[in-house]
Amino acid sequence: MMLLLQLFALLQAKAVAKADVPVCQRGYFPCGNLSICLPRSFHCDGVKNCENAADEENCDDISGWTSTFPVSHQNLPEMAPNCSLHHYPKNCRCRETQLECTRAGLYSVPKISVQVTVLSLKRNNIFSLPDDVFLMCTEMKYLFLQKNCLKTISKKAFFGLFKLQHLYLNHNCITSLTAGIFRDLHELKWLVLDENPIAKISQRLFTGLQSLSYVSMVKNSLEVLPRNICAQIPRISWMDFTSNHIKLLTSSTFLTCDKLKVLCFQENQIGLVPEKTFSPLRSLTDLDLSQNLISKLLPSAFTELRRLEKINLSFNPVYLHLNQFDSLRLLQSLNLEGIEISNIHLRMFQPMRNLSHINFKKFRYCTYAPHVRICTPLTDGISTFENLLANNILRIFVWVIACITCFGNLFVIGMRSFIQSEYKTQTLSIKSLCCSDCLMGIYLFFIGIVDIKYRGQYKKYALLWMESLECRIIGFLAMLSTEVSVLLLTYLTLEKYLVIVFPFSNKRLGKCKTVVMLIGIWITGFIIATIPFWNEDFFGNYYGKNGVCFPLYSDQTEEAGGKGYSLGIFLGVNLLAFVTIVFSYISMFCSIQKTGVQMSDVRKDKHGETAVANRFFFIVLSDAICWIPVFLLKILSLLQVEIPGTVTSWIVIFILPVNSALNPILYTLTTSFFKEKLRQLVYRYRRKFALKNERKNLTTSVVWTNDPLSLNAGCLNKITLDDDEVTST
Repeated sequence: MMLLLQLFALLQAKAVAKADVPVCQRGYFPCGNLSICLPRSFHCDGVKNCENAADEENCDDISGWTSTFPVSHQNLPEMAPNCSLHHYPKNCRCRETQLECTRAGLYSVPKISVQVTVLSLKRNNIFSLPDDVFLMCTEMKYLFLQKNCLKTISKKAFFGLFKLQHLYLNHNCITSLTAGIFRDLHELKWLVLDENPIAKISQRLFTGLQSLSYVSMVKNSLEVLPRNICAQIPRISWMDFTSNHIKLLTSSTFLTCDKLKVLCFQENQIGLVPEKTFSPLRSLTDLDLSQNLISKLLPSAFTELRRLEKINLSFNPVYLHLNQFDSLRLLQSLNLEGIEISNIHLRMFQPMRNLSHINFKKFRYCTYAPHVRICTPLTDGISTFENLLANNILRIFVWVIACITCFGNLFVIGMRSFIQSEYKTQTLSIKSLCCSDCLMGIYLFFIGIVDIKYRGQYKKYALLWMESLECRIIGFLAMLSTEVSVLLLTYLTLEKYLVIVFPFSNKRLGKCKTVVMLIGIWITGFIIATIPFWNEDFFGNYYGKNGVCFPLYSDQTEEAGGKGYSLGIFLGVNLLAFVTIVFSYISMFCSIQKTGVQMSDVRKDKHGETAVANRFFFIVLSDAICWIPVFLLKILSLLQVEIPGTVTSWIVIFILPVNSALNPILYTLTTSFFKEKLRQLVYRYRRKFALKNERKNLTTSVVWTNDPLSLNAGCLNKITLDDDEVTST
């Protein structure tokens, strides 16, 4: 009975312990062992949101060797106050059995007492180490020989150092080391050979180093590693070959390295990793293969590395398989910075449930690892982990420009409907342009609403949002608005070109033909905007490349169809329209100037046309200031030049929508005809108000300005001239 009670108590305790650990949904993390889950964006934000401050713990990436391996002793241990040595040079400092001879002007190893345990000969002029030079120093444990420009080390130079544990030969001029040179260093644990022009080492170099646990050969000239490099050093746990010229690893390189925990090959020239290269490394916790030339990794490359906690593959032209990391259940840190992941998918990172830090090349990749607590980069210039719109400036401008765009264009449509003009076809075209610009305002309203909806927890829903039908629809609206506006602008410009350059040709379209032309433009814009929906495998999720659903430049992961589509639209249709508009305005300007000279009897009337022609210069200049950056952005993206995300946010939020917001002013409120109509309306209203209040002799004076320079108030990409202003032409 007592046994059953104890068993029941044990099971109950386990159940309670299990209940204390909350199971959080994707994109959230637990506050330690509390039954509270917070969004990932709260982790390491500088604010303690958990009662036990668990959300501000583990902010630094200390995975791998940094959490398990001791710190390197690059300097002497702290010295005791008294000296126990009887013989040592005058320029040296002695404390107990430790001797510091840094910068002592020595040209050879001095004669010192046999009791010495720590000897530092750094920064002297010792060019060689002859046989038996340390023969009497049998108690020595630390030997520092950095920065002496050592060139020659005799095969028996270290004979007698049976208790030596740390040997530093870094920053010297050593080109080669004789096999077996360390055979008497049976207690050696640390061997540092950094920054020496050593081009080749053999397996026999490490003969006798049965206790060696750390070897570092950073910034040497190594090209090939010996076969079974760990054969003579069975206890090795750390090997660092950073910044060498190693080109190849073989399946026999690490045959007996089963105790190895840290392996660094950063900044080499490794291009091939054969099958089962890392299979013997069953104890490995930290692997660094960054900044190499690895283009292909087999799906089974890391299968046997089940204890791996940290891996760095950054800045390699490598293709990653969907199951590349399936076996790395204990992995905590993964660095994929600088790598284009064309086949990125949630499936690729799901098996790594312990992953806490991940580094990508692109911010949007973070949406495929929503369970990871810290992911970099932190923003793409548009969005952050917390919010769809990265900062308050973007949020404010989205709402302001959306309101101005929608209400401004609706106002113009109302004005054009209320105030009748002689040129009805022109009015119809401008109304159509206002409708296309209104779509841009609707697009911005949706972006603002989604930003509010996901405020503070955007990355939790980022992938769902970018792959949603809603994102594709508003991206479609933005593209439709842009392309219809461009086509309408081109049409209006060509129409004006025919009227001014060929005034007697009678080539103006009638109302029916104008309606047909406008319908054709809208159908063309609709087709252009729907092309990315035709074949998702070919075009990809074109409108879901970022949080604002409007991609302006391509990247390496974009499908061939998406790249071709972007090229055709931005450097095809839009560039051709821009060139056409520029050519037309230049021709109109030249025509007006020529006509003004030939017809001196009507020069007074042509004076107004010359003023209008002067407007052409500012129209073209403003148009160029806005569109040329877009064209350059597209060209740079095709040339695979890295483009900061902030550039995209400025163009999507500021430039394109601002043009739509300013169009009502440009097409209606600044024209002479509508200013005159407004003047008449104001005059009638004031007169009626005066009569109603029985006021007499009231003189109303309204001053109107028509400064052509005022049209250059902002970047304009859709500007034309109203027929009401060129009737005299």
